[in-house]
Amino acid sequence: MRWIYCVAILMLLTACGGPRLPYLGEHARILAFGDSLTLGVGASDEGDYPAHLANFCGCEVINAGVSGETSAQGLARFADVLDEAAPDMVILLEGGNDILRNLDKAALKTNLAAMIREARARQIAVLLIAVPEKQLLLSPPTLYRELAEEFSLPLLDKSLSELLQDSAMKSDTVHLNDAGYRALADDIYRLASESGAF
Repeated sequence: MRWIYCVAILMLLTACGGPRLPYLGEHARILAFGDSLTLGVGASDEGDYPAHLANFCGCEVINAGVSGETSAQGLARFADVLDEAAPDMVILLEGGNDILRNLDKAALKTNLAAMIREARARQIAVLLIAVPEKQLLLSPPTLYRELAEEFSLPLLDKSLSELLQDSAMKSDTVHLNDAGYRALADDIYRLASESGAF
């Protein structure tokens, strides 16, 4: 009987072993930062993932997406957006345009790391979303996993890759539709909840 109890405790500890987020609750202010996938290109009005996420969590989610933005451009505006929004957490979804334009992945990693450090310096939690590479079988570059491990961040690793492989979830080859953005928001909410934010 005692061994069953010990196994149950070990399983519980393993389930809770991922990177943690501070508890935010319903009065949180979340900054969704990124490019067209954050802005919601391909969605109807209020069909972008930040709008869906706000409905799921009951909190304020600020959409700071800029269509066509590279990670270098994102880094250039990141501090000012943090100052203006004063969020409790940032959802960072950057890198799609770097990958589409075949820009240097080492520079992408450096830019993302700089944004993470900027948020951390202000005691702002970060949830990272991986973007897939241009391949037949979409999968994200390892730099996202490396950053998540380096900074101990919750990482939504495969969700975007899987959604972009499903024609029912896309508006075009690189953007989601309303159903896709809703599914992405659901995955983000689930990860944030499992990590302790809600």
